[in-house]
Amino acid sequence: MKKKLIDFLFIVAGAFIFALAVNLFVIPNDLGEGGVTGLTIIAYYLYGWSPGLVSLVLNGFLLIVGFKFLSKNTTIYTIIAILFNSLFLHLTSGWRIESDEIIVNTIFGGVFAGLGIGLIIRVGGTTAGTTILASITQKYLGWSISYGLLFFDLIVVLSSYFIIGAEKLLLTIVMLYIGTKVMEFIIEGFNTKKAVTIISKNPDKIAQQVNAVMDRGVTVYAGHGYYTKEQKDILYVVISSPEVVRLKKIVKAADEHAFIAIHDVRDVFGEGFGEMAKS
Repeated sequence: MKKKLIDFLFIVAGAFIFALAVNLFVIPNDLGEGGVTGLTIIAYYLYGWSPGLVSLVLNGFLLIVGFKFLSKNTTIYTIIAILFNSLFLHLTSGWRIESDEIIVNTIFGGVFAGLGIGLIIRVGGTTAGTTILASITQKYLGWSISYGLLFFDLIVVLSSYFIIGAEKLLLTIVMLYIGTKVMEFIIEGFNTKKAVTIISKNPDKIAQQVNAVMDRGVTVYAGHGYYTKEQKDILYVVISSPEVVRLKKIVKAADEHAFIAIHDVRDVFGEGFGEMAKS
């Protein structure tokens, strides 16, 4: 029950933040948007139709058509997201920020949109519309949700060229890219971890120090050099970013000629890190 409540609050917050992106940064600057929101904005520019109402109608229709691609839990969360997104689009329609800096507005429009959608998707919901299409491409083509959304959003955005013009179209594409990166960051994890691969002549000493000093586990792989055919133990460690300096010192003290490869990883689960969320 506690998790359901937290998920609900995330969805409401995400819907509110996304509505702010549209009403504070997109519409006042005559920018476009992707997906169903982009279509509602085009309808607003052409006919003055309420983005909240049009969004509710279009997303409701797409949800009916594509609900079979969503789980029961995701469908419920998506309905909540659609209702609150439409409500907040309506309630914040008169809100404005006094700013004529188009670049600043473009950047923050992308940040707010990516943050809002990211919060909704992170807890298992969607904003319907092209998110359903992105979920289909993830299932059958292996695309990430964020880049699937970018692909379908660009289709809608490019069609708005004849309404908002070339300059605003280019700024909209920049805004969408920023939104995609922010959303990807929110969905995949807030804290970037480091996966470290170590090849050394003293793997035991390094592993013991990592266990004792850093209190981190070490995985050992058996390998060999292609040219020399010499058997080697390869160490694999996952640590937080601030721990990289300490690990380097441990490795250097044991073997200053050791080979180290450091990779960025996200959403690490297990002992010493976070627990995997239950859907």
